[in-house]
Amino acid sequence: MLDYLTASIAFWMTLFGVQESLLEFRLGYLGRYWFLAISASLLLSFLLSAPIIITLIIKFAVDPFTWTGNVILCAIAAVIFGMILSLAQWLILRQTEMTPRVFAPINTVVGILVYFLLVWLNEGSLEWSGNPFGGWKTVIIFLAGGAITGAATGKALDFYCERVEQRLIQLERDRVEREIRDREEIERQEIEKLEREALERKRISREIALESERKWYEEHGDDDFDYEDEDDED
Repeated sequence: MLDYLTASIAFWMTLFGVQESLLEFRLGYLGRYWFLAISASLLLSFLLSAPIIITLIIKFAVDPFTWTGNVILCAIAAVIFGMILSLAQWLILRQTEMTPRVFAPINTVVGILVYFLLVWLNEGSLEWSGNPFGGWKTVIIFLAGGAITGAATGKALDFYCERVEQRLIQLERDRVEREIRDREEIERQEIEKLEREALERKRISREIALESERKWYEEHGDDDFDYEDEDDED
């Protein structure tokens, strides 16, 4: 058991440490809480899963050394660990503008799968009791596995956030361009409206002037017509 516990600590602490070092550049100060928050959730997951597993082993005679019993216990532990770890990661990631909604469960599932793969490959060198540092080669393997998994998942989140950031920038550019086009269209419509109003006022003024001239001629006739000029021409 001590070997398994040592392997778990080596894998998960390395995984979260590498992730924090990568995510701090992307998430800012929130990245500093990554290791502490997920380590606390890992401890909480262990405290929740340990009584259930122990109860199954003692009262229901589930044998952790057999294939069926091992699968049952690992599945229960994986579900509990996955829920708590996903919740802790989501609580941190939701504080950012670029919330990767799927990263928390994917990252947790990948970590659990890689961990159990390493346990399965190194099961022959792990012991349930004895010196926790006896299998130092196995510890190095788990350290390397945690570092590689942490780097891969951390860079995946960094890539995802970069893509989301580019998309947000493009959406902002499109919004600004759309607002500029809308403003130009409104200004063009306002100018056309003012021109139409000016033409309408000019037309009305002309009609008023013509109507006034017509009324004047109706009232006064052609009395002011110069007949002397017409006689001179004859």
